Amino acid sequence: MTPSFHVATRKGLFTFTLSSDQWQLSQTSFLGDNCSMILNDPRPCDIKTDAGVQSSTETLYAALDHGHFGVKLHRSIDQGKSWNEIAVPVYPPKPKSETPEKPPAEGVAYDWSLTLIWELVAGGKDEPGKLWCGTLPGGLFSSEDAGNTWQLNEGLWHHPSREEWFGGGMDVPGMHSICVHPDNPKHLLTAISCGGVWESLDGGNTWKAKCQGMRADYMPPERAFDPVIQDPHRLVQCPASPEHLWVQHHNGIFRSTNFGETWTEIENVTPSSFGFAVAVHPKDPDTAWFVPAIKDEHRIPEHGKIIVNRTQDGGKTFTNLTQGLPQEHAYDIVYRHALDVDATGNYLVFGSTTGSLWVSSDGGDTWQSLSHHLPPIYAVRFKK
Repeated sequence: MTPSFHVATRKGLFTFTLSSDQWQLSQTSFLGDNCSMILNDPRPCDIKTDAGVQSSTETLYAALDHGHFGVKLHRSIDQGKSWNEIAVPVYPPKPKSETPEKPPAEGVAYDWSLTLIWELVAGGKDEPGKLWCGTLPGGLFSSEDAGNTWQLNEGLWHHPSREEWFGGGMDVPGMHSICVHPDNPKHLLTAISCGGVWESLDGGNTWKAKCQGMRADYMPPERAFDPVIQDPHRLVQCPASPEHLWVQHHNGIFRSTNFGETWTEIENVTPSSFGFAVAVHPKDPDTAWFVPAIKDEHRIPEHGKIIVNRTQDGGKTFTNLTQGLPQEHAYDIVYRHALDVDATGNYLVFGSTTGSLWVSSDGGDTWQSLSHHLPPIYAVRFKK
């Protein structure tokens, strides 16, 4: 399959394809619109549309944030040549009796209203049309019909601990990571800022926090290890060894080898263990990539150098990958969805807040710049 990836940005969706050993900008969509998320679903599916039932061998989904005009979701069954608007997740009316005993850290309860689609993932390989969607303000939604309708996951939304969740970089809690076990789609993992990592073994009916070993040094010492106020920035799962998980957390890098039952903090990472993005090799759970930065009020690369950190031994050691990346006066930040690895583990791509885009064909050893002039980049996704 010809390598190809999508880039979701502040001003549109861009597709790059490798042709004759050169990366080409092969397609643009939604130019001028704020595209927050993209999903390429390779599962064949029969989709009900206004024109009748249509068969799709590959389906694209693009989430748009129109600000005052709201969130929109679009679907394409012809590889992005044309798009149709479909339903978005809708929160139920907030009950008048909803008066949390422990209001969020901001001191006020937030509205039950969709403000951003922050994650889109496909369901199991034998669940055509099944989708999962993570949102602000922290709700998990699912669709059984390729996005024609959506259902709020009541088990997680009404969990008593939700009253403790609060916003990290956003003003409200945000669900940004969803992992579906490749062989058992009822086994789900999600990550929420700031609400921790959660696991369901029954398709989302019941949930349990999975944060033992994570710490939150932004909280009072007595609450630093509280599972429901942790701030995972991104959670990823190795497809070949799904018990192996990596988290880029606000307070460092954490790894689990037992589906999140326990987490080990990876220490002595230079130049920094802070960041937002993480990608794990699809076949080797010991190999993962990160993009480090200075934390909190700074949020810039250390010394103005763009670095990708790679471990190939489960976090025991790291290599600073710099060849082809700017090493002076570079102040790009890479958002949590703006780093991805393809199904072979050879190709990687990441993009930054300044519209810079880099790609590697050798596992990150060397990098090629594809653009310095795209809009701010929110997400990159390889065609799987």
